[in-house]
Amino acid sequence: MKMHQILSKRDLLRNFLITFHSLLVATILSYMMHILGGYTNNVGIIYMMAVVLVSRYSTGYVPGVIASFISVICVNFVFTYPYMAFNFTMEGYPVTFIALLVISTITSATTTHLKEQSRILNEREKRLMEAEKEALRANLLRAISHDLRTPLTGIIGASSTYLENFGNMPESEKTSLVTNIREDANWLLNMVENLLSVTRIRDTGAHVLKRPEPLEEVASESIERFRKRLPDSIVRVTVPDEFVMVPMDATLIEQVIINLLENAVYHSNSTEPIRLSISVEDGYARFEVRDHGVGISPERLDTLFDGFTSSPNSSYDSHKGMGIGLSICKAIVTAHGGNIKAANEEHGAVFTFTLPLGENAYE
Repeated sequence: MKMHQILSKRDLLRNFLITFHSLLVATILSYMMHILGGYTNNVGIIYMMAVVLVSRYSTGYVPGVIASFISVICVNFVFTYPYMAFNFTMEGYPVTFIALLVISTITSATTTHLKEQSRILNEREKRLMEAEKEALRANLLRAISHDLRTPLTGIIGASSTYLENFGNMPESEKTSLVTNIREDANWLLNMVENLLSVTRIRDTGAHVLKRPEPLEEVASESIERFRKRLPDSIVRVTVPDEFVMVPMDATLIEQVIINLLENAVYHSNSTEPIRLSISVEDGYARFEVRDHGVGISPERLDTLFDGFTSSPNSSYDSHKGMGIGLSICKAIVTAHGGNIKAANEEHGAVFTFTLPLGENAYE
């Protein structure tokens, strides 16, 4: 709530109760110190602490300023000789009075200002997170309309051809049509799994439940699931020799690996083996998926993970759009606190993503 706005009755009551109770406790403590040991020199510090508490937990500047003024009055009336009487004529006291008032007021204003700045920063961060979610949602919608249209069109076309020409079609063509239908159906199934993955992230507010998982088992499970979809593809896997535990949501990270492997198969235009290399460097687990194909168009590298492929081309995009898969890869890796990027090399493309280890994983 902005400072110039009128406070509600609830906020006014809350400010009053906070100020009243803080000053009451400060007065009780000061009086106990006074009657037990006569430590009146510390009374100003106790009231100043009360002013800080009022400024911290109340709304606006006014409660802190009022608490500062009341504190100075209490110090003069209750704890300065002559007791239970005002005396502003003592030598040196006006300076002490003014200094205490100024210090208390500045402390109140500073505390309130810092609290307001913290509130503004929190609201700004929330707005940025909402903007990122909206951007992700928009990218996903564009990617869905692009990436799902191609397999659906293929299934409809192949099934119509099969039904219309069933009696006059040789067995080899029938087999080819049914094979294409199966491939497109598997692609759609993969897209559904991707959408379920990103739904899990959105339902948890862009945070994932991370548990320590064996790196080798995650890689093995990913390859096993990948080979069920594309049994003819060859993947060379390299993992660290030592036993490594990585904090992650294993199902989501397996989905990332599978997406990158499938992209390498469909878009590299190469039949050479794909390489999945996993290593540990500088407190991060590093995953690399490398192919030996045609690479990625340089103009697309900066927007590759935005979730939308504007136009298919022969460079790394000739089979089906890969926008939704890579967009979800980025969402999953980012939710884990990692980074993902793509680059061209002399022979093919390489996709790399990292996951933090140890204390870095939970920041």
